[in-house]
Amino acid sequence: MSKHSASLAALCASVFVVGTSEYLVAGMLPEVGADLQVSQSTAGQAVTAYALGVVIGGPVVTMMTARLPRKPLSLGLMLLFAVGSAVSALASSFTMLLAGRVVSSFSHAAFLALALVMATSVVPEHKTGSAIATVASGFTVATLLGVPLGSLLGHAAGWRVPFAVLTALTLAAIALLALVLPGQQASSTTMRDELRVVSRKPVLLAVATTAVGFSGVAVVFTYIAPLLTRIAGFSPAAVSALLFAYGVGSLLGNLAAGKLTDRSMSATVRGVFGGLTGVLVVMPFAAAWQPTAVLAVLVLGLLATATIAPLQGLILRHAGSAPTLAVAVNVGAFNLGAAAGSALGGAVVAVGALRWTGLAGAVLSLSGLALTYLVLPRAGTTQHAGNPPVDTAV
Repeated sequence: MSKHSASLAALCASVFVVGTSEYLVAGMLPEVGADLQVSQSTAGQAVTAYALGVVIGGPVVTMMTARLPRKPLSLGLMLLFAVGSAVSALASSFTMLLAGRVVSSFSHAAFLALALVMATSVVPEHKTGSAIATVASGFTVATLLGVPLGSLLGHAAGWRVPFAVLTALTLAAIALLALVLPGQQASSTTMRDELRVVSRKPVLLAVATTAVGFSGVAVVFTYIAPLLTRIAGFSPAAVSALLFAYGVGSLLGNLAAGKLTDRSMSATVRGVFGGLTGVLVVMPFAAAWQPTAVLAVLVLGLLATATIAPLQGLILRHAGSAPTLAVAVNVGAFNLGAAAGSALGGAVVAVGALRWTGLAGAVLSLSGLALTYLVLPRAGTTQHAGNPPVDTAV
Protein backbone atom coordinates (compact mmCIF):
# COMPACT_ATOMS: atom_id res chain seq x y z
CA MET A 1 0.00 0.00 0.00
CA SER A 2 1.36 3.41 -0.98
CA LYS A 3 1.85 6.18 1.58
CA HIS A 4 -1.02 8.11 -0.01
CA SER A 5 -3.36 5.13 0.20
CA ALA A 6 -2.35 4.43 3.81
CA SER A 7 -3.05 8.05 4.77
CA LEU A 8 -6.48 7.99 3.10
CA ALA A 9 -7.30 4.66 4.77
CA ALA A 10 -6.34 6.00 8.20
CA LEU A 11 -8.41 9.15 7.70
CA CYS A 12 -11.36 7.09 6.46
CA ALA A 13 -11.16 4.79 9.50
CA SER A 14 -11.04 7.79 11.82
CA VAL A 15 -14.05 9.36 10.11
CA PHE A 16 -15.89 6.04 10.54
CA VAL A 17 -15.32 6.22 14.31
CA VAL A 18 -16.46 9.84 14.52
CA GLY A 19 -19.45 9.19 12.25
CA THR A 20 -20.64 6.24 14.33
CA SER A 21 -20.96 8.45 17.40
CA GLU A 22 -23.40 10.97 15.91
CA TYR A 23 -26.53 8.80 15.91
CA LEU A 24 -25.41 6.07 18.29
CA VAL A 25 -27.65 7.30 21.11
CA ALA A 26 -30.71 7.35 18.83
CA GLY A 27 -30.83 3.55 18.78
CA MET A 28 -30.56 3.22 22.56
CA LEU A 29 -32.99 5.84 23.87
CA PRO A 30 -35.08 3.42 26.00
CA GLU A 31 -31.97 2.08 27.74
CA VAL A 32 -30.47 5.54 28.28
CA GLY A 33 -33.74 6.96 29.60
CA ALA A 34 -34.33 4.07 32.00
CA ASP A 35 -30.80 4.12 33.38
CA LEU A 36 -30.50 7.89 33.81
CA GLN A 37 -34.14 8.30 34.87
CA VAL A 38 -35.29 10.63 32.09
CA SER A 39 -38.01 10.24 29.48
CA GLN A 40 -37.15 8.97 26.01
CA SER A 41 -37.94 12.38 24.54
CA THR A 42 -35.50 13.96 26.99
CA ALA A 43 -32.88 11.30 26.20
CA GLY A 44 -33.26 12.24 22.54
CA GLN A 45 -31.85 15.66 23.36
CA ALA A 46 -28.45 13.97 23.47
CA VAL A 47 -28.73 13.68 19.67
CA THR A 48 -29.80 17.32 19.40
CA ALA A 49 -26.96 18.50 21.64
CA TYR A 50 -24.44 16.68 19.47
CA ALA A 51 -25.85 18.19 16.28
CA LEU A 52 -25.73 21.70 17.75
CA GLY A 53 -22.16 21.11 18.86
CA VAL A 54 -21.24 20.15 15.29
CA VAL A 55 -22.94 23.18 13.74
CA ILE A 56 -21.78 25.76 16.28
CA GLY A 57 -18.70 24.32 17.97
CA GLY A 58 -17.02 22.90 14.87
CA PRO A 59 -16.29 26.24 13.17
CA VAL A 60 -15.23 27.80 16.49
CA VAL A 61 -12.70 25.03 17.19
CA THR A 62 -11.49 25.24 13.59
CA MET A 63 -10.83 28.99 13.89
CA MET A 64 -9.04 28.58 17.21
CA THR A 65 -6.71 25.92 15.79
CA ALA A 66 -6.12 27.36 12.31
CA ARG A 67 -2.37 27.93 12.85
CA LEU A 68 -1.56 24.56 14.40
CA PRO A 69 0.34 21.85 12.45
CA ARG A 70 -2.20 19.55 10.86
CA LYS A 71 -0.91 16.16 11.97
CA PRO A 72 -0.66 17.02 15.69
CA LEU A 73 -3.98 18.82 15.39
CA SER A 74 -5.68 15.75 13.93
CA LEU A 75 -4.34 13.67 16.82
CA GLY A 76 -5.49 16.28 19.34
CA LEU A 77 -9.00 16.46 17.89
CA MET A 78 -9.32 12.69 18.00
CA LEU A 79 -8.09 12.69 21.60
CA LEU A 80 -10.77 15.27 22.44
CA PHE A 81 -13.29 12.97 20.82
CA ALA A 82 -12.02 10.05 22.91
CA VAL A 83 -12.41 12.11 26.10
CA GLY A 84 -16.01 12.94 25.18
CA SER A 85 -16.79 9.28 24.47
CA ALA A 86 -15.23 8.19 27.76
CA VAL A 87 -17.26 10.79 29.68
CA SER A 88 -20.42 9.51 27.96
CA ALA A 89 -19.58 5.91 28.89
CA LEU A 90 -19.04 6.87 32.54
CA ALA A 91 -21.95 9.32 32.80
CA SER A 92 -23.73 9.07 36.14
CA SER A 93 -26.40 11.58 35.13
CA PHE A 94 -28.06 12.84 31.98
CA THR A 95 -26.26 16.17 32.38
CA MET A 96 -22.94 14.36 32.36
CA LEU A 97 -23.97 12.43 29.25
CA LEU A 98 -24.85 15.70 27.51
CA ALA A 99 -21.46 17.11 28.49
CA GLY A 100 -19.67 14.12 27.01
CA ARG A 101 -21.68 14.35 23.80
CA VAL A 102 -20.97 18.05 23.41
CA VAL A 103 -17.22 17.54 23.99
CA SER A 104 -17.16 14.87 21.28
CA SER A 105 -19.21 17.02 18.91
CA PHE A 106 -16.73 19.89 19.13
CA SER A 107 -14.11 17.74 17.42
CA HIS A 108 -16.56 16.31 14.86
CA ALA A 109 -16.76 19.07 12.22
CA ALA A 110 -13.24 20.31 12.89
CA PHE A 111 -11.73 16.84 12.42
CA LEU A 112 -13.79 16.04 9.33
CA ALA A 113 -12.82 19.35 7.74
CA LEU A 114 -9.19 18.72 8.56
CA ALA A 115 -9.40 15.15 7.25
CA LEU A 116 -10.87 16.29 3.93
CA VAL A 117 -8.27 19.03 3.50
CA MET A 118 -5.43 16.65 4.41
CA ALA A 119 -6.81 14.06 1.99
CA THR A 120 -6.59 16.50 -0.89
CA SER A 121 -3.03 17.43 0.09
CA VAL A 122 -1.66 13.87 -0.21
CA VAL A 123 -3.02 13.12 -3.71
CA PRO A 124 -2.47 14.70 -7.12
CA GLU A 125 -4.80 17.59 -7.91
CA HIS A 126 -6.76 15.61 -10.51
CA LYS A 127 -7.73 13.04 -7.86
CA THR A 128 -9.23 15.51 -5.38
CA GLY A 129 -12.79 14.24 -5.83
CA SER A 130 -11.78 10.61 -5.27
CA ALA A 131 -9.83 11.54 -2.15
CA ILE A 132 -12.81 13.40 -0.69
CA ALA A 133 -15.14 10.49 -1.49
CA THR A 134 -12.77 7.94 0.05
CA VAL A 135 -12.54 9.79 3.35
CA ALA A 136 -16.26 10.64 3.38
CA SER A 137 -17.12 6.97 2.81
CA GLY A 138 -16.18 6.45 6.45
CA PHE A 139 -19.43 8.20 7.37
CA THR A 140 -21.42 6.06 4.97
CA VAL A 141 -20.02 2.88 6.47
CA ALA A 142 -20.69 4.30 9.94
CA THR A 143 -24.36 4.71 9.04
CA LEU A 144 -24.49 1.33 7.32
CA LEU A 145 -22.69 -0.74 9.96
CA GLY A 146 -21.35 1.30 12.88
CA VAL A 147 -24.61 2.70 14.21
CA PRO A 148 -26.69 -0.52 13.84
CA LEU A 149 -23.95 -2.68 15.36
CA GLY A 150 -23.46 -0.18 18.17
CA SER A 151 -27.18 -0.22 18.91
CA LEU A 152 -27.25 -4.03 18.94
CA LEU A 153 -24.32 -4.07 21.35
CA GLY A 154 -26.08 -1.51 23.53
CA HIS A 155 -29.25 -3.60 23.66
CA ALA A 156 -27.28 -6.73 24.58
CA ALA A 157 -24.66 -5.37 26.99
CA GLY A 158 -25.95 -1.98 28.12
CA TRP A 159 -25.80 1.44 26.50
CA ARG A 160 -22.46 2.35 28.09
CA VAL A 161 -20.57 -0.46 26.37
CA PRO A 162 -20.79 1.00 22.83
CA PHE A 163 -19.33 4.27 24.11
CA ALA A 164 -16.51 2.37 25.81
CA VAL A 165 -15.81 0.50 22.56
CA LEU A 166 -15.94 3.79 20.68
CA THR A 167 -13.33 5.21 23.06
CA ALA A 168 -11.04 2.24 22.43
CA LEU A 169 -11.51 2.52 18.66
CA THR A 170 -10.69 6.22 18.83
CA LEU A 171 -7.44 5.51 20.63
CA ALA A 172 -6.60 2.89 17.99
CA ALA A 173 -7.36 5.44 15.26
CA ILE A 174 -5.04 7.96 16.96
CA ALA A 175 -2.22 5.39 16.90
CA LEU A 176 -2.89 4.66 13.22
CA LEU A 177 -2.92 8.35 12.29
CA ALA A 178 0.32 8.90 14.21
CA LEU A 179 1.91 6.03 12.30
CA VAL A 180 0.91 6.77 8.70
CA LEU A 181 0.12 10.48 8.34
CA PRO A 182 3.04 12.44 6.88
CA GLY A 183 4.64 15.10 9.04
CA GLN A 184 3.37 18.54 8.08
CA GLN A 185 4.23 22.06 9.13
CA ALA A 186 1.78 24.62 10.47
CA SER A 187 -0.47 26.45 8.05
CA SER A 188 0.57 29.97 7.13
CA THR A 189 -3.03 31.15 7.03
CA THR A 190 -4.48 33.21 9.84
CA MET A 191 -7.93 33.27 11.38
CA ARG A 192 -8.58 36.42 9.38
CA ASP A 193 -7.67 34.56 6.18
CA GLU A 194 -10.10 31.77 7.04
CA LEU A 195 -12.89 34.22 7.86
CA ARG A 196 -12.24 36.16 4.65
CA VAL A 197 -12.61 32.95 2.63
CA VAL A 198 -15.86 31.96 4.35
CA SER A 199 -17.33 35.39 3.64
CA ARG A 200 -16.74 35.09 -0.10
CA LYS A 201 -19.95 35.01 -2.10
CA PRO A 202 -19.11 31.74 -3.97
CA VAL A 203 -18.31 29.98 -0.68
CA LEU A 204 -21.52 31.18 0.96
CA LEU A 205 -23.48 30.04 -2.09
CA ALA A 206 -21.77 26.64 -2.00
CA VAL A 207 -22.64 26.24 1.70
CA ALA A 208 -26.24 27.24 0.95
CA THR A 209 -26.32 24.68 -1.86
CA THR A 210 -25.21 22.01 0.58
CA ALA A 211 -27.82 22.89 3.22
CA VAL A 212 -30.73 23.32 0.81
CA GLY A 213 -29.88 20.38 -1.43
CA PHE A 214 -29.21 17.87 1.34
CA SER A 215 -32.37 18.84 3.19
CA GLY A 216 -34.31 17.46 0.24
CA VAL A 217 -32.96 13.98 0.95
CA ALA A 218 -33.65 14.32 4.68
CA VAL A 219 -37.32 15.20 4.10
CA VAL A 220 -37.91 11.72 2.67
CA PHE A 221 -35.27 9.58 4.36
CA THR A 222 -36.27 10.58 7.90
CA TYR A 223 -39.72 9.06 7.29
CA ILE A 224 -38.83 6.39 4.76
CA ALA A 225 -39.59 3.49 7.14
CA PRO A 226 -43.24 4.47 7.73
CA LEU A 227 -43.55 5.32 4.02
CA LEU A 228 -42.48 1.81 3.08
CA THR A 229 -44.67 0.08 5.68
CA ARG A 230 -47.85 2.16 5.47
CA ILE A 231 -47.91 3.09 1.79
CA ALA A 232 -45.92 0.34 0.07
CA GLY A 233 -47.02 -2.40 2.49
CA PHE A 234 -43.59 -3.85 3.28
CA SER A 235 -43.00 -5.80 6.48
CA PRO A 236 -40.57 -4.38 9.07
CA ALA A 237 -38.05 -7.08 8.11
CA ALA A 238 -38.28 -6.13 4.44
CA VAL A 239 -37.81 -2.45 5.34
CA SER A 240 -34.64 -3.32 7.25
CA ALA A 241 -33.31 -5.15 4.18
CA LEU A 242 -34.19 -2.20 1.97
CA LEU A 243 -32.45 0.23 4.29
CA PHE A 244 -29.35 -1.95 4.23
CA ALA A 245 -29.48 -1.92 0.42
CA TYR A 246 -29.94 1.85 0.60
CA GLY A 247 -26.77 2.09 2.68
CA VAL A 248 -24.78 -0.06 0.27
CA GLY A 249 -26.03 2.10 -2.58
CA SER A 250 -24.98 5.23 -0.69
CA LEU A 251 -21.46 3.89 -0.29
CA LEU A 252 -21.18 3.02 -3.98
CA GLY A 253 -22.78 6.28 -5.08
CA ASN A 254 -20.38 8.33 -2.98
CA LEU A 255 -17.32 6.59 -4.39
CA ALA A 256 -18.61 6.82 -7.96
CA ALA A 257 -19.34 10.53 -7.53
CA GLY A 258 -15.77 11.04 -6.37
CA LYS A 259 -14.45 9.57 -9.61
CA LEU A 260 -16.89 11.63 -11.67
CA THR A 261 -15.99 14.80 -9.75
CA ASP A 262 -12.38 14.31 -10.83
CA ARG A 263 -13.58 14.50 -14.44
CA SER A 264 -16.18 17.29 -14.15
CA MET A 265 -17.37 18.79 -10.90
CA SER A 266 -20.14 20.85 -12.47
CA ALA A 267 -21.60 17.97 -14.48
CA THR A 268 -21.47 15.69 -11.44
CA VAL A 269 -23.13 18.06 -8.97
CA ARG A 270 -25.85 19.02 -11.44
CA GLY A 271 -26.39 15.44 -12.53
CA VAL A 272 -26.77 14.32 -8.91
CA PHE A 273 -29.22 17.10 -8.03
CA GLY A 274 -31.15 16.52 -11.24
CA GLY A 275 -31.36 12.81 -10.49
CA LEU A 276 -32.40 13.47 -6.89
CA THR A 277 -35.13 15.82 -8.04
CA GLY A 278 -36.44 13.22 -10.44
CA VAL A 279 -36.49 10.31 -8.00
CA LEU A 280 -38.08 12.44 -5.27
CA VAL A 281 -40.82 13.58 -7.66
CA VAL A 282 -41.73 10.00 -8.54
CA MET A 283 -41.33 8.66 -4.99
CA PRO A 284 -45.01 9.24 -3.97
CA PHE A 285 -46.17 7.33 -7.03
CA ALA A 286 -43.48 4.64 -6.89
CA ALA A 287 -44.38 3.90 -3.26
CA ALA A 288 -47.81 2.65 -4.34
CA TRP A 289 -46.32 -0.51 -5.94
CA GLN A 290 -43.64 -2.58 -4.23
CA PRO A 291 -41.37 -3.24 -7.27
CA THR A 292 -41.18 0.46 -8.14
CA ALA A 293 -40.78 1.34 -4.45
CA VAL A 294 -37.71 -0.90 -4.28
CA LEU A 295 -36.26 0.72 -7.38
CA ALA A 296 -36.89 4.24 -6.04
CA VAL A 297 -35.22 3.45 -2.71
CA LEU A 298 -32.17 1.99 -4.43
CA VAL A 299 -31.79 4.99 -6.76
CA LEU A 300 -32.27 7.38 -3.83
CA GLY A 301 -29.52 5.54 -1.97
CA LEU A 302 -27.12 5.84 -4.92
CA LEU A 303 -27.71 9.58 -5.19
CA ALA A 304 -28.13 10.64 -1.54
CA THR A 305 -24.44 10.74 -0.61
CA ALA A 306 -23.22 11.37 -4.16
CA THR A 307 -23.56 15.06 -3.30
CA ILE A 308 -20.68 14.96 -0.80
CA ALA A 309 -17.66 14.90 -3.13
CA PRO A 310 -18.83 17.57 -5.60
CA LEU A 311 -20.19 19.88 -2.89
CA GLN A 312 -17.02 19.68 -0.81
CA GLY A 313 -15.11 20.10 -4.06
CA LEU A 314 -17.04 23.31 -4.67
CA ILE A 315 -15.88 24.61 -1.31
CA LEU A 316 -12.27 23.66 -1.96
CA ARG A 317 -12.36 25.28 -5.40
CA HIS A 318 -13.42 28.64 -4.00
CA ALA A 319 -11.59 28.47 -0.66
CA GLY A 320 -8.11 28.80 -2.17
CA SER A 321 -5.30 28.69 0.39
CA ALA A 322 -7.48 28.82 3.52
CA PRO A 323 -10.06 26.04 3.11
CA THR A 324 -10.33 24.46 6.57
CA LEU A 325 -12.93 26.75 8.15
CA ALA A 326 -14.99 26.79 4.95
CA VAL A 327 -15.04 22.99 4.86
CA ALA A 328 -15.98 22.87 8.57
CA VAL A 329 -18.87 25.26 7.93
CA ASN A 330 -19.96 23.08 5.03
CA VAL A 331 -19.91 20.02 7.28
CA GLY A 332 -22.22 21.93 9.60
CA ALA A 333 -24.40 22.75 6.57
CA PHE A 334 -24.94 19.03 5.96
CA ASN A 335 -26.13 18.65 9.55
CA LEU A 336 -28.25 21.78 9.28
CA GLY A 337 -29.79 20.49 6.07
CA ALA A 338 -30.57 17.16 7.71
CA ALA A 339 -32.23 18.89 10.67
CA ALA A 340 -34.24 21.27 8.47
CA GLY A 341 -35.32 18.47 6.14
CA SER A 342 -36.40 16.29 9.04
CA ALA A 343 -38.43 19.15 10.50
CA LEU A 344 -40.12 19.86 7.16
CA GLY A 345 -40.81 16.16 6.67
CA GLY A 346 -42.35 16.04 10.13
CA ALA A 347 -44.64 18.93 9.26
CA VAL A 348 -45.75 17.17 6.06
CA VAL A 349 -46.41 13.93 7.94
CA ALA A 350 -48.28 15.81 10.70
CA VAL A 351 -50.92 16.97 8.19
CA GLY A 352 -51.44 13.40 6.97
CA ALA A 353 -49.37 13.67 3.79
CA LEU A 354 -46.74 10.99 4.49
CA ARG A 355 -46.95 9.74 0.91
CA TRP A 356 -46.10 13.18 -0.51
CA THR A 357 -42.87 13.95 1.36
CA GLY A 358 -41.04 13.30 -1.89
CA LEU A 359 -42.58 16.35 -3.53
CA ALA A 360 -41.36 18.60 -0.73
CA GLY A 361 -37.93 17.04 -1.03
CA ALA A 362 -37.94 17.54 -4.79
CA VAL A 363 -38.55 21.27 -4.39
CA LEU A 364 -35.50 21.54 -2.13
CA SER A 365 -33.29 19.44 -4.43
CA LEU A 366 -34.41 21.51 -7.40
CA SER A 367 -33.49 24.63 -5.43
CA GLY A 368 -30.06 23.12 -4.79
CA LEU A 369 -29.71 22.47 -8.51
CA ALA A 370 -30.59 26.11 -9.27
CA LEU A 371 -27.99 27.31 -6.77
CA THR A 372 -25.26 25.33 -8.55
CA TYR A 373 -25.66 27.62 -11.55
CA LEU A 374 -24.78 30.58 -9.33
CA VAL A 375 -21.79 28.82 -7.80
CA LEU A 376 -20.57 27.21 -11.03
CA PRO A 377 -21.50 29.29 -14.08
CA ARG A 378 -21.53 27.38 -17.35
CA ALA A 379 -18.33 29.10 -18.45
CA GLY A 380 -16.44 27.28 -15.71
CA THR A 381 -17.78 23.78 -16.24
CA THR A 382 -14.67 22.52 -17.96
CA GLN A 383 -12.46 23.15 -14.98
CA HIS A 384 -11.26 20.33 -12.82
CA ALA A 385 -12.39 19.95 -9.24
CA GLY A 386 -9.13 21.25 -7.89
CA ASN A 387 -9.07 24.62 -9.71
CA PRO A 388 -7.96 26.96 -8.44
CA PRO A 389 -5.38 24.77 -6.72
CA VAL A 390 -5.76 24.30 -3.01
CA ASP A 391 -2.69 25.30 -1.07
CA THR A 392 -1.05 22.19 0.35
CA ALA A 393 1.37 24.08 2.54
CA VAL A 394 0.67 22.99 6.04
